Amino acid sequence: MPKPAKHVFVCVQSRPPGHPRGSCGEKGCADVYNTFLNEFQSRNLWGRFSLTNTGCLGPCNLGPSVLVYPEGVMYAGVKPADVAALIEEHLLLNQPVERLRAPAAVWG
Repeated sequence: MPKPAKHVFVCVQSRPPGHPRGSCGEKGCADVYNTFLNEFQSRNLWGRFSLTNTGCLGPCNLGPSVLVYPEGVMYAGVKPADVAALIEEHLLLNQPVERLRAPAAVWG
């Protein structure tokens, strides 16, 4: 298997309703992850890139969260309609999607 050029992590963490941290689950992360899966399949991106669903990435109040490595770019408030831009611009053209970037403060 060739080494992927980029690895996309999509938070699918769910917490009970009313939890003080909230969760990406209550904000639609499952739809974001499924849209990535469908796009990876239809565009034949497997092998070039990796996609993993994951637990909490940190900024629960800003979710759904998506993290792309090796650049370490965190995206916040991602919606299914944003997935195409993330693939086209960040994965294929190596240009992070600035309008979706999480604030620098998420890194502490």
